[in-house]
Amino acid sequence: MSESDILNTGLPMARLSSIRVVGPSSLEVKWAEGERAGCTDIVDLSPALGIYKTYRRLRDNFELFATAHLIEDGDAVGWDEGKLDMSAEMIESVAAESMTPESFSQFLQRNQLTQEAAAALLGRSRRQIGYYLKPGPVPRIVALACIGYETLSARRKADAA
Repeated sequence: MSESDILNTGLPMARLSSIRVVGPSSLEVKWAEGERAGCTDIVDLSPALGIYKTYRRLRDNFELFATAHLIEDGDAVGWDEGKLDMSAEMIESVAAESMTPESFSQFLQRNQLTQEAAAALLGRSRRQIGYYLKPGPVPRIVALACIGYETLSARRKADAA
């Protein structure tokens, strides 16, 4: 294999069909291809903006963030006349680590958890669990804990089989 060969992993690459700025660090994205193809998500990019130095200028600059536009046929989002960009793959990764109230409700149903059981499992109050089921953001730490819980549960089931 030469360094210019294209490797096909069989997994579709993320590609965006449209974006719209909906907050100081959030985009509404419509997916054209990838794991989320056909879906529309509101993605808070603050985890990526806060981690990578490249995006430092976007952190507290809504005017600059508001210049977001699709580039490279939806393979990336660009800002500042092409001086900054973020791949659709990275945006898809951030979206996969977030949770809407609807997806949190589905997590509870899939795992047959009451609000009280979820509160105990996640180290939250029952009241907080109720808030996560209403319109608004579910904290990223809670979303990641839910992902971790399901991953460990699946591993335990596979080990038991």
